[in-house]
Amino acid sequence: MNTLRYIAFRLLQAIPVLLGVSIITFTLMAATPGDPVRLLVGDRASPETIALVRDRYGLDEPILMQYFTYLKNLVVGDLGASLRYRVPVSQLITQHYPVTLFLVIYTIVLTLPPVIVLAVWSAKRQNGPADQVIRMLGVLGLAVPVFWLALLFARFFGVTLGWFPVSGFGETIPDHFRHLFLPALSTAIWVVPILVRTLRAALLEEMNRDYVVTGQSKGLGDRQIFRTHVFPNSVLPTLNLFAVIVAYLLGGSVIVETVYAVPGMGKLMVDSILARDYFVVQGATLVFALTTILVMLAVDLLSALIDPRVTP
Repeated sequence: MNTLRYIAFRLLQAIPVLLGVSIITFTLMAATPGDPVRLLVGDRASPETIALVRDRYGLDEPILMQYFTYLKNLVVGDLGASLRYRVPVSQLITQHYPVTLFLVIYTIVLTLPPVIVLAVWSAKRQNGPADQVIRMLGVLGLAVPVFWLALLFARFFGVTLGWFPVSGFGETIPDHFRHLFLPALSTAIWVVPILVRTLRAALLEEMNRDYVVTGQSKGLGDRQIFRTHVFPNSVLPTLNLFAVIVAYLLGGSVIVETVYAVPGMGKLMVDSILARDYFVVQGATLVFALTTILVMLAVDLLSALIDPRVTP
């Protein structure tokens, strides 16, 4: 019952957060130079046509009135209609969001195994040659820009070798994995060093605690102590950072989806910003914010499941 009350409380907390996100996004889009109607109808459109389009989308009203109208429609689940695509924003999000979600999950799947292996290997061989190499590679991974790495992979593995597609999403599930391998790998290479450093530090801290010596004095093997006590206790701080990383992956999808022309939320966001498509940008931003909130909530609940002392 406490868990359900906690979930309800967190979801209520999300309301002012989403409200603040909507206000900031609406204000920034309104202040962005350029006229979306001009981009939509072209430079040769008559004043009557421009006025008709403005009236249709409510762009002839004062900014404050436009926001309250948008907020009123948002309460009933209406995200508005796209100026560019002439379809409801909810339909566009339904089409593009699964692609970004697939990319994020794919990146996580590529990230977790090397993080666990490298962090454990490095912690058990502290200050040894393997530890030094892993830490050096981690610094190198953090220093390489994601967009440059994405371009490099697309050029070498996609164009030169022809192993992977460099654009699109594919039609079947195997095609999805092939098309998104390079975007997921480009992002994972940046994420892995961050999580390895965090998990390594947590492992070293737990390995030096008194309960490890106590377990050894009772005849428990090092592997058993590490597997049943050290590693689970070290996961929690890394898990909290992982939630932040997932939020970054959602926002970072803008980079890799643009480089690889992946039809996800990131590319939709970039195209909509360039086209001044207000309602799509606002709707996509709200979806990103809501997803981040839900991920944070899921991580908090998972942390409580791993360690009952962490009570939600």
